[in-house]
Amino acid sequence: MCDVAKEAWRKYLIQLQVNPLRTKALTSGVVAGLGEALAQKISGSKKIELRKLLLFSIKEWKFFNLSGFVRPIDFLSLQQPAFHALLWPGRTWALVKDKIKKDFAPVQFAAWKVGPMVAWVNNQFVPLELRVIFQCFVGLCWTIFLNLKARSAVIKDS
Repeated sequence: MCDVAKEAWRKYLIQLQVNPLRTKALTSGVVAGLGEALAQKISGSKKIELRKLLLFSIKEWKFFNLSGFVRPIDFLSLQQPAFHALLWPGRTWALVKDKIKKDFAPVQFAAWKVGPMVAWVNNQFVPLELRVIFQCFVGLCWTIFLNLKARSAVIKDS
């Protein structure tokens, strides 16, 4: 198994050299989908919602971050209400807007605490060609955090 992982990593590094943009975009989308799947499982979902998983992956493929920095306003952003309406089907715009208003500040403050530290580590210690994959795995953890935060808010509201 170790040899398989080494060979996969070697091929990944080659693709980073040959097709850097495509490789980073695909990495971002795949890791975002993986993060969403893990977040759903950790939060107790019996079945993975493929619709949400695909939306997260597509969103990352479209908006993936080459700079290696945490985007200052992410998942619960006031800038992305249409994306949130797609994530929460069957909910009205008013409910989506209220959820964003309620959860935006605490999540944004958490991002402001974590983001600069992650950016510093990324820029100080991570080789340039691996910064996107590092950021993707930080994003995976952030997705799990956001999913658990959203789930705890739903449980408290019940």
